[in-house]
This record gives sequence, structure tokens and C-alpha cells, in this order.
Amino acid sequence: MTSNRPYLIRALYEWLVDNDLTPYLLVDAERDAVHVPSRYVEEGRIVLNVSPSAVRDLTLGNDLIAFEARFGGTAFAISLPPDAVLGVYARENGKGMLFPDEHIEPTEPPRPDTPTPPPTSGRPSLKVVK
Repeated sequence: MTSNRPYLIRALYEWLVDNDLTPYLLVDAERDAVHVPSRYVEEGRIVLNVSPSAVRDLTLGNDLIAFEARFGGTAFAISLPPDAVLGVYARENGKGMLFPDEHIEPTEPPRPDTPTPPPTSGRPSLKVVK
């Protein structure tokens, strides 16, 4: 099954913009395929303002988030995979969502067709079948 993270990022982005809030992305800058200005990375993370007035050509795709933004007056091409996004939130009030680490594989629940062993009372018992 594909990740729901890109869909949630798009939904939260739209919700924040529709409510006249400034959407920020909290990004793990140390993940593979993350291209951000390293000068602005702090403790392996970077916060990106992705409001319509702050970026150009924003693409919130399933495989790639890309846009152009200015840092210190210099334009940069930003690109990153959605799984590098740790959260989406509003600058004004912090409303939004942090994402869990998807690298942890969830344990698979038992299948319904798999018989479960009967509980034991600790003492074996036999039943006569005729």
C-alpha cells in the first residue's frame, strides 16, 4: 500500500491556505534526495514556508515536493520526497500535524483464517471420542 503522507500534506496545505494561515513544512534535511540550502539547516532539520506568496511553481506530488523559494534574497530550487516531511503546520497558531516515522514496520495482525490455539489452564486434559 502506498504512503498516505503525500495526500495528508496536500490536504493540510489546502486547509491552512483556505484559512488564511501560513503553511510551514518541517523537513528532515538529512534524508536522501532532499535538496535544500544547507546553510539554513539546523540540527538536521529545516522549516520551509510554502505559502503561495513565498514560493513559485509549488508541486506537492506523490513522489516529489518541488518549488522555488528565496533564502536571504537568493533563489533556490527546493526538492524533497514527501517521506522527508516531518510535519505540516501553521506559523500563526501551530495547528497542523506531525507525522510518525514510517520506517518502522507495523506488526501484522493475525489473519482471520488462522486458527488461534485454545487457552490452556496449565494442566493437560484428554477427551474420549467414540
